[in-house]
Amino acid sequence: MAEQIMTRVIKRNGEEVTFDITKIENAVRKANAEVDPIHQMNEHQIKAVAENVTNRIARTIRAVSVEEIQDMVETGIMEMRGYEVAQKYVRYRYKREITRKSNTTDNGILSLLEHINEEVKQENSNKNPVINSTQRDYMAGEVSKDLTKRVLLPEDIVRAHDEGIIHFHDMDYYAQKEHNCDLINLEDMLQNGTVISETMIEKPHSFFTACNVTTQIVAQVASNQYGGQSFSLAHLAPFVDISRQKLKKSVIEERTLTGEPLDEDIIDKIAELRLMEEIKSGIQTIQYQLITLMTCNGQAPFVTVYMYLDEVPEGRTRDDLALIIEEVLKQRIQGVKNEKGVWITPAFPKLIYVLDEDNITEDAPYWYLTELAARCTAKRMVPDYISAKVQKQLKSGEVYTCMGCRSFLTVEDSQRNPDGSRKFYGRFNQGVVTINLVDVACSSEGDMERFWTLLDERLELCHRALRCRHERLLGTVSDVAPILWQNGALARLKKGEKIDPLLYNGYSTISLGYAGLYEMCIRMTGKSHTDPEAKPFALAVMQRLNDKCKEWREAEHISYSVYGTPMESTTYRFAKCLQRRFGLIKGVTDKNYITNSYHVHVTEEIDAFSKLKFESEFQKLSPGGAISYVEVPDMQKNIPAVLTVMKFIYDNIMYAELNTKSDYCAACGYDGEILIKENETGKLVWECPNCGNRDQDLLSVARRTCGYIGTQFWNQGRTQEIRDRVLHL
Repeated sequence: MAEQIMTRVIKRNGEEVTFDITKIENAVRKANAEVDPIHQMNEHQIKAVAENVTNRIARTIRAVSVEEIQDMVETGIMEMRGYEVAQKYVRYRYKREITRKSNTTDNGILSLLEHINEEVKQENSNKNPVINSTQRDYMAGEVSKDLTKRVLLPEDIVRAHDEGIIHFHDMDYYAQKEHNCDLINLEDMLQNGTVISETMIEKPHSFFTACNVTTQIVAQVASNQYGGQSFSLAHLAPFVDISRQKLKKSVIEERTLTGEPLDEDIIDKIAELRLMEEIKSGIQTIQYQLITLMTCNGQAPFVTVYMYLDEVPEGRTRDDLALIIEEVLKQRIQGVKNEKGVWITPAFPKLIYVLDEDNITEDAPYWYLTELAARCTAKRMVPDYISAKVQKQLKSGEVYTCMGCRSFLTVEDSQRNPDGSRKFYGRFNQGVVTINLVDVACSSEGDMERFWTLLDERLELCHRALRCRHERLLGTVSDVAPILWQNGALARLKKGEKIDPLLYNGYSTISLGYAGLYEMCIRMTGKSHTDPEAKPFALAVMQRLNDKCKEWREAEHISYSVYGTPMESTTYRFAKCLQRRFGLIKGVTDKNYITNSYHVHVTEEIDAFSKLKFESEFQKLSPGGAISYVEVPDMQKNIPAVLTVMKFIYDNIMYAELNTKSDYCAACGYDGEILIKENETGKLVWECPNCGNRDQDLLSVARRTCGYIGTQFWNQGRTQEIRDRVLHL
């Protein structure tokens, strides 16, 4: 008898279950019963087929799919010379496949409702797959994916996506004419007014009101696209002085009525005290509303808050912006209370703090904010950091934020504000298609000439897929999302006007994503891309991606841009597809994940400074978006080390973050790192090292899984990647 094994099996609906040998035996017996007795297999042969398949599966150190097992069974029956039985088994498989294809959405929807789809249920690490609003969004997504695959996309693109050769992102939103990320023009909407749900919103008359309106704008934007969005605190800064003057007037009126002396210093002090309370309340409104708001797709808005002091004029306005930034950092350090009343790390909003000359040295006027940012990062994992110095070198002297977690607009001389400065706010990204570089390497079988030929073929496939994204948006009228196209978030178009001009000439970008640069190098050169012998090859591949984007852009006037894909569920899906296509290749396909974009592999021993310096060269070649990170232990008692890393970021890399830990066990009150363990079936689970609790409902775990922090746990591939991470500091 074969030994009992604990291999995981991926069912067609995405659920992972423990392998069961009796299911193989029963399937063979059913096929066996349908042939004439003279051609039937005996019971010993049936058990031998099942045991041989079991042994083959046991040697596969990954979850296998139902289709793979059925292929093994078919081969096993043939090896026993049960040719007639094999024919019956093949026909049975074929009939079942036809039945399944008659309605491709039922199983997907039902598996979501039962919370058993391993790939989809934690596809997004900030969406709770159990609640109704998320399930409603996922159900609509299943219908959209079905329409997209059967009707809207060319068959070869769908096939390439299903095989993991490319990834056509956000297929669940493709049927609707929606786009990816936004850099919202909050300044225009606050200064010139906007419309929300057919209600006129005029220019706010106080900082608190401006904060309230901002949260409503963010929620409306999030409900009309599917990606991230960013806004700048600089656009709120002018409202601080509006409140200051309003409060000062109020104090004068009060003191006049009560007969108090109108001492200017006293009036100013009282007004400033009240102003600080209003700033505190305003920022609290932003933080709590953005966390507690639930958009129509079952999640809090994926929003990034940008903090750049030099974005406003020096003097009173810049000092007011500093007040806002200080309050944001203080409130984030405190965190938010969960339902148990425990202060925890919120996932949103993400914070970005710009390092520049006026805050990067101890004698700089805003150094105190940088110290506060370091404390915040050590405790709550944000803010992340943009180096104004390096960004100016890479972005034609400009400093600006990404559209969400990492997607950056291109610098366009054709896109200008009324004052002649380059325009960034109000622009957006049309969507992403990612090439699986590991598949290119494995398909070329290490042959370098074949690799470059195949890479060009796959890039052209991506190009056609990106054209599909672009053409899906063509003809969209502004009425489909008034907050975006008519009321200032992205444009001020008229009703009935098409958004087509915004899809060309740099107003929006469209992203060629890439994944697995490390594994690609291992397969082609036998070395990591950090090795001096392999690095030129990795850089050459990156350059080829950029050259292709430039070629397409010049021909079509569409702003194609290379983008370091932040894979969540895709890392698991790509890994499974690679294993099915190429088997297990050491260092290449032997894990349940592949590496995000250009990153150093999570298991590779490298110090924080070497990693950031190395990856900075690849950020230059990812103009459409990229972010680097270093994995660090608890740094709350070592703020000087955090500041040292921040200074290194300022001098060496455009955009980076520190991955700290921020966990809590409600079962015992433990607030250290929650660990990842294997359970009795081989599945990875989270466990409190203090009390052994494995109930996810009683665990609060925050981890960086792309540019954003994830708090809803992850699929098995991403969980393995998190477990494998080594510290860089």
